[in-house]
Amino acid sequence: MKNLFNLSGLLAMVSLILISCKPQSQAPEAYLFAYFTGNGPGEESVHYAISKDGFNYRALNNNQPVISADSISLRGGVRDPHILRGEDGMFYMVLTDLYVPEDGWTNQGMVFLKSKDLVNWTHSTVHIPDVFPEEFGDVKRVWAPQTIYDPTAGKYMVYFSMLQEGGADIIYYAYANKDFTGLESVPKQLFFHPEEKSCIDGDIIHHNGKYHLFFKTEGHGNGIKKAVSDQLTEGYVMQDQYLQQTNEAVEGSGIFKLNGSEKYILMYDVYMKGAYQFTESTDLENFSIIDDQVSMNFHPRHGTVLPITQEEVTRLVDAFGIDEQNWILSTNDEQIFGNNVMLDQDNGGIYLPVKYDVDLEKVNPEFVLFAGFQISPEGPQDFSNGPVDYTLTLPDGTEKAFQVTARKDHNPVLKGYYADPEIIYSEKTGKFHLYPTSDGFTGWSGTYFKSFSSEDLVNWKDDGVILDLKKDVDWTSRNAWAPCAIEKKINGEYKFFYYFTAGQKVGVAVADDPAGPFVDSGKALVDFRPEGVRGGQEIDPDVFTDPQTGKDYLYWGNGYLAAVPLNDDMVSFDKNKLKLLTPEDGTFREGTEVFFREGKYYFLWSENDTRDEDYRVRYAFADSPMGPLTIPENNLVIAKAPEKRIYGTGHNSVIQIPGKDEWYIVYHRFTRPHGIDMGRAAGYHREVCIDPLTFDEAGNIIKVSPTVEGINGIQ
Repeated sequence: MKNLFNLSGLLAMVSLILISCKPQSQAPEAYLFAYFTGNGPGEESVHYAISKDGFNYRALNNNQPVISADSISLRGGVRDPHILRGEDGMFYMVLTDLYVPEDGWTNQGMVFLKSKDLVNWTHSTVHIPDVFPEEFGDVKRVWAPQTIYDPTAGKYMVYFSMLQEGGADIIYYAYANKDFTGLESVPKQLFFHPEEKSCIDGDIIHHNGKYHLFFKTEGHGNGIKKAVSDQLTEGYVMQDQYLQQTNEAVEGSGIFKLNGSEKYILMYDVYMKGAYQFTESTDLENFSIIDDQVSMNFHPRHGTVLPITQEEVTRLVDAFGIDEQNWILSTNDEQIFGNNVMLDQDNGGIYLPVKYDVDLEKVNPEFVLFAGFQISPEGPQDFSNGPVDYTLTLPDGTEKAFQVTARKDHNPVLKGYYADPEIIYSEKTGKFHLYPTSDGFTGWSGTYFKSFSSEDLVNWKDDGVILDLKKDVDWTSRNAWAPCAIEKKINGEYKFFYYFTAGQKVGVAVADDPAGPFVDSGKALVDFRPEGVRGGQEIDPDVFTDPQTGKDYLYWGNGYLAAVPLNDDMVSFDKNKLKLLTPEDGTFREGTEVFFREGKYYFLWSENDTRDEDYRVRYAFADSPMGPLTIPENNLVIAKAPEKRIYGTGHNSVIQIPGKDEWYIVYHRFTRPHGIDMGRAAGYHREVCIDPLTFDEAGNIIKVSPTVEGINGIQ
């Protein structure tokens, strides 16, 4: 028996060597990312994206499904797509057969697909209780199948997790039949957890003569661990350490090797945050985060990456198309604000927003393009005298002329994703201080606040995190939104009071410096809904000092506008003095801003939803900080400018230049130019801008035209 075992092992090793040495007609040059996007219609379907380098991905088919889930599944939805390039030149895909809106998290089947070209697929369904009624008739869920070729058996092995009544999720395996339409053998347990705990989302890769099985510890840690074996179908020994590089819950690990490199990428779905994290390793033991190298114009859920050839890239693009705005993947981040690069495909123009300290005579765009595209010239160019001519070569060899313009514009003022800006001028520092929501988190799930300072409203210094909910706040740790701040001189000392939204409540923190650090008061200041209010949220505070009386006021509300005088301590108030000031014209949504000018109190607010391109600002007058409000006939302050690809202009603050009747509006908008194409995700990919705010002789606000240029700074 010992000799037979050794012979079997030798044959397996020879088979692996032959497979690794198998010639390919064309070496992989790019990557295909297959994924799904969420729970619901069109989301639980197969989606495709392509990358040239394994880091920067762009969705095909405008991020719509490339395979209709209704046509291939029993339940009407598919999740967790895994594609394998077969030894026979075919492609094999397996998926979870599940539609969450109807099934919850209960399912009993998988979907098998087979293709010659990654475009056209044949399919079959495998309903486990029907195929194996005696062994698995009571199965509660069948999740996240994957396929690997077993060189010893000469067959394709499918492995997946199953849960039976009263048990744990167990990773099983079985061999697919010759036609890849079903399973030819009863599933056997592949991995035995030493504590018999649940494991799902298995992902196997062969490396240095061993099989590495990555999996999720379902319900006990919710992280990624690994088990290793000399054999594909047995002998896996679990390693104890977690491999994910985050404290958040993760699932759906996928590992792949970079083309022409010894580096491996381990990616996983940070599902509670709606995010994906990428890590890098050379030994499959130690992983480092490389999120700063990764970009996507979509939000994937549990998927896999397959190296593909340029020929396959061309075929996929021909079949499904790529958004014309997306063949520029990235530019020189040392010189250019990459989020705001604009491509005008129709008119052959590219706009590069250049950083302030860059010499326009020596701008090097360093274009990184989608697979198959090329652009020339290369290297630094002189943009000081206007546009520079470039030639784009498309994957089919055709050429197109482009004029590239590099310009130093001032909007957005903060480079990156920020929203809900509050601004103050500090007498202590002689500077302006800006307090935004840290944006770019799916579902507004950020958990920390930063501040920025400037002497001229143009050049802003990042002063870092001033309040971290997870570290600094005991009463909640989620949804850090929409702060406001005020400087007060108390007993000869400057104090700074910072009111913030967290967990749909309003808190307050105090500091001795406008850049913090701020110390939370220890409890929510507003954790109740005003009497008579139905619906809405306790969010979006604003603080205001009446220059005529010196009295301080707090405002808040989504769906309603509440106002109350603050006590002298600035961290408490009398509920009995609370008053509702909700504008009666039905336009009030959130984001109150109050200021005083020439005897008038101005109340500004945001209309519509922040995910709506028509998110905008309106205003009213009052004779007192507690109202009542008088709404002018033409009360629109700022709104979208589609001709400039500016949308979602709202949630503002207002700043007066000390000693002058000079005013500016600070607001957020969808990130330009791509925000309008993000759908509802535009509502948490926002950026902060500043434009002048002016008034007519009667004190009415003159409607603001939002700009790209911004302001030139103040003297």
